[in-house]
Amino acid sequence: MKKFKTILKDKSLRNRILFVLGALVAFRLLAAVPIPGIDNLRLNQVLDSNQFIGFLDVFSGGGLSNLSLVMLGVGPYITASIIMQLLTVMVPRLKALYSEEGEAGRKKFSQYSRIITVPLAFIQGYGLLALFQKQGVFGDIGGGAMLFNVLIIVAGAVFLMWLGELVSEFGIGNGVSLIIFAGIVARLPRAVGQLAFAYNPSDLPTYIAFALVALIVIAGVVFITEAERPIPITYAREARGGRTAFGGVHTYLPMRMNQAGVMPIIFALSILLIPQLAGNILSTISTNPTILKIAETLAGWQQTSPTYIAIYFIGVFFFTYFYTAITFDPESMSSNLQKNGAFIPGIRPGAATEEYVGKVLTRVTFVGALFLGFIAILPIILQSITGIASLAIGGTALLIVVNVITDLMKKIDAQVTMREY
Repeated sequence: MKKFKTILKDKSLRNRILFVLGALVAFRLLAAVPIPGIDNLRLNQVLDSNQFIGFLDVFSGGGLSNLSLVMLGVGPYITASIIMQLLTVMVPRLKALYSEEGEAGRKKFSQYSRIITVPLAFIQGYGLLALFQKQGVFGDIGGGAMLFNVLIIVAGAVFLMWLGELVSEFGIGNGVSLIIFAGIVARLPRAVGQLAFAYNPSDLPTYIAFALVALIVIAGVVFITEAERPIPITYAREARGGRTAFGGVHTYLPMRMNQAGVMPIIFALSILLIPQLAGNILSTISTNPTILKIAETLAGWQQTSPTYIAIYFIGVFFFTYFYTAITFDPESMSSNLQKNGAFIPGIRPGAATEEYVGKVLTRVTFVGALFLGFIAILPIILQSITGIASLAIGGTALLIVVNVITDLMKKIDAQVTMREY
């Protein structure tokens, strides 16, 4: 209550929060305006039967579920950011730009991501509209009308990218994450309504068990998200100007258990959904019976099959290590510590420090990778057990919601503390 009163009294902090709320209202209004000529009944059938579109709907902030003006959401911008981060592994210049050239380098890196977003939005927009047209969601339209619709949804994607960056600059928290978060939360009332409509007294034990599992899973996600392994760091004492001594400070280097966040699940899902996407494309462009049979097999790959679950878990586990290796470099860490006169007690500077940090990172990441893999497949397992999609908790959406809320709370706390001082 004390923090809440501080927020209300402080004009700057209050304006930041109001700016975030205003931006989210603008986004939800645009997400409620569909492109013309849609068969809503057919659209709902396609969304229920297509995992790829359901996955994209999460990152569109719910805008894809009714083919709105912002149906692409921040998906193209996220894809562009992932491409740029992967390129840092192959292009040393980009790696130096991102990690060594400070704020100016990161701004230029972000600008490249924005530029790549536009062609990606065109490709995704046209591909999705062509897929929906093939599925009979709206009638056969000409090339001019298709181009017009593509331009509208590309403009919507660029607008959301701009809005997200405005929120990051003038609001509180990460704007892109908050837009995704708003779309996920906006779907909760409909899910609750479906559960209430289908309620049967005999299902009460199932609902109670689900509530308990949900609380345990959310607590576990928060715990693992916040968990870290501290590595003690000591700065050497230096004598300057005769008797004045500096340094000798003891601190620690926090090694987060979930260093990669939600990205491994996104990578693994993207790869797993390629066969289904390829099947949809093949069925659209070919009339050959053999190719159509292959396309039907690919498009019908069920996510409840044991093979799918096993590959999904292994993919998340692998990409956790892969993404951690991209974002955290023990060699650079060791070099920076040595340059600043810092060392790990009992470990020699240089190669020994690099080896030690790498070993700790590998062990910590192992636990985080197992947990991420479990959270990723949990919705599939729960849906298989209960047979109710609304009772499937876990996966990308839960991780995004937990990460956004914890990050937002930390930033609000930091703002309040700064004003108290």
